[in-house]
Amino acid sequence: MAMPSEWRVESEDRLRRHVGVAAPITREKVKPALDDDLRRFVESSPYVCVGTVDREGRCDVSPRGDDPGFVRILDDHTLVLPERPGNRLADTLTNLLADPSIGLLFLIPGVGDSFRVNGRGFITDDEELLAASEVEGSAPKLGIVVEIEEAYTQCSKALIRSDLWNPERHIDREELPSGGEILRSLNDPSFDAEQYDRERAERYARREGLY
Repeated sequence: MAMPSEWRVESEDRLRRHVGVAAPITREKVKPALDDDLRRFVESSPYVCVGTVDREGRCDVSPRGDDPGFVRILDDHTLVLPERPGNRLADTLTNLLADPSIGLLFLIPGVGDSFRVNGRGFITDDEELLAASEVEGSAPKLGIVVEIEEAYTQCSKALIRSDLWNPERHIDREELPSGGEILRSLNDPSFDAEQYDRERAERYARREGLY
């Protein structure tokens, strides 16, 4: 569906008529580096969404997760994200080769505030740097070094509206299509979705391929 031109807000004046202007205290919370308070959000988070853009300007957001503190703080201006095994599409990494712009959104279970970092990301394969990210005897082969340009907390309104951390609102995974069922619908009606799902669950139970 092509978006009708009258639906589009294409000027900041029209935009500001709806959203208003940020209060000075809100603008002032955006810092060019971490401080002691902001460090605690990074150190407490087991999950971060990573946003990047490719050379055509197409955006991608990818999840990263591990024990709290898996995103290491090198100093107040620099973070390191270990690159764990994934699906080998490597969208985040190939995007960074084309454009170093990166955005991070840190979540902490049970906490309404999230934490945002914007900056520039670069891929590293330095073994000494990555050794500190070793888990279960396996150090990552690659990592993302993030040079911080903006760091700030995000208010809890989205988490309140979504009621994200309320276990009573959690959905049974069986209510949604499985990974195997999705692959079958996309590729081949004869694809054995049940076998795929079973074998993947067995690999995860053995923690195979996690590190």
